Amino acid sequence: MKVTPTAMPEVLVLEPRVFGDDRGFFYESFNARTFEQLTGQRVNFVQDNHTRSARGVLRGLHYQIRQPQGKLVRVSSGAIFDVVVDMRRSSPFFGRWVGLELSAENRHQLWIPPGFAHGFVVTSEHAEVQYKNTDYWAPEHERAVLWNDPALAIDWPLSGAPILSGKDSQGKLLADAEAFS
Repeated sequence: MKVTPTAMPEVLVLEPRVFGDDRGFFYESFNARTFEQLTGQRVNFVQDNHTRSARGVLRGLHYQIRQPQGKLVRVSSGAIFDVVVDMRRSSPFFGRWVGLELSAENRHQLWIPPGFAHGFVVTSEHAEVQYKNTDYWAPEHERAVLWNDPALAIDWPLSGAPILSGKDSQGKLLADAEAFS
């Protein structure tokens, strides 16, 4: 597995070794020992989530102010533009974002440590996204930053208005959002 830091060094792109032949392919999507050796972090995933969404669906930007979640995100079908925003006021990267394509074709995964907001938009006809979480979903602690906050100026690859949930359309501006210390 290859691990590459993004512009925010704690957010990592993981590229698994893929073994393929005329039958198809095989790759190990997660191995705790390898993850710890390559990242220096020991994680305990407690919840796996799986979503399927149509083109133009935008989910996020979500985080939990208490019980913050680390996430390991991958796409098993289709493609997404995945975005991470640093929500830690003490960080030199506070309020900055990084975005990249995750797809079934490139098989890249994204490690998002606790303290970051996360969201994505589907860029293929449909996409199935799986993510492992280091803490349980706690709706009472869930927060959302507005996907189109001008202060973030995220360059979403959209050709029109995204399809949003009611909750996501009510996200807060970064300036008004609860953040981590």
